[in-house]
Parts: sequence; structure tokens; C-alpha cells
Amino acid sequence: MPVLEITKDNFIEEVKNSTKPVLLDFWASWCGPCKRVSPFVEQIAHEHPEYKVGKVNVDEEPELANAFNVTSIPTLVVMRDGAITNESVGAIPKNQILKLMGL
Repeated sequence: MPVLEITKDNFIEEVKNSTKPVLLDFWASWCGPCKRVSPFVEQIAHEHPEYKVGKVNVDEEPELANAFNVTSIPTLVVMRDGAITNESVGAIPKNQILKLMGL
């Protein structure tokens, strides 16, 4: 499954009302650690179709970043049934992202 671009316009439909658990990657194009995490997020999206995986560009979607109290990036958030179940701040390896997701 491809990684979705999450915006304030599609957040409710794609994330809040998702029947699947969701992994959100809050990132920015200028963020070096975000660039290290991004390939892992892409791999997870393709390897785990039981999850919906989305990326939120904090420069383009400051309202969403504020709603999730994102103060540092990358921030990874796992949601189930519209509620946050886990989160992590900073670049982490793929195995830790999977652990964060309960996989």
C-alpha cells in the first residue's frame, strides 16, 4: 500500500475514521533525520498492508502538527480507532518503528 499524504482536508477520512491502525510520520523536507526515517516508513507501508501509513509535512500542515503537539521531527505516531496508542520522537531504525507499531 502506498504512503498517503495526510492533510487537514483528508485527516478525518483517512486517519480518524480509519478501520485500520495508522502510522503517521510528521516530517519536513529540510530535516536530515526525517530523510533517514523515510525509507523505513515507505518499506513498512508496502510490507504491512494491515496498516494505513501516512506522512504529514509539518511546514504545509502546521495545524495538524499543533494538534499532535509535534515540537520535534521526525515524530512517529501510531493510532488505533482514532486515538494515539504510541509515539516516538527522533530518528529510529526500522525494527524500533515496527516495535512501536506492536509488530
